[in-house]
Amino acid sequence: MDEREELIARIEEDQHALRRVFTHDRSMPLLTLNLTMQQLKVVLILAGRGSASGQELAHALGTGLGTVTGIVDRLVAQGLVSRHEDPNDRRVRRIRLTDAGVRMTEELADAGPAGYRRLLDALDLDTLRQLEHVMGKLREAATGLIDTG
Repeated sequence: MDEREELIARIEEDQHALRRVFTHDRSMPLLTLNLTMQQLKVVLILAGRGSASGQELAHALGTGLGTVTGIVDRLVAQGLVSRHEDPNDRRVRRIRLTDAGVRMTEELADAGPAGYRRLLDALDLDTLRQLEHVMGKLREAATGLIDTG
């Protein structure tokens, strides 16, 4: 293995170790949720779309409407989503996040950057300067990949 491959392998190992550390961080809101994966997917879909019909959720999840109904029922019981009549078609019920559901998704979205900030705060000034330089190089390389791909 040449030096380039060795360096890439060590960087990948370090990234894996960081993921393990963050995975074991019990302050992460994701670990305190009492949701199934399907329920979490519905919440995240609604966070992105604002609202969705049961049929739209079924399509997004690749499952049947009956399954979605059960998932939504449990989310309604937890106070995370609510059902409302579609203003364009009274036969259709739209599902959207409640205030509690919005707060939960905001906490999830903020957890990653907050953990990353805690990590950066633990670094000395010289290391932060070096990291800023390297991050700029990574951003340039990523932009180059997008521009050519």
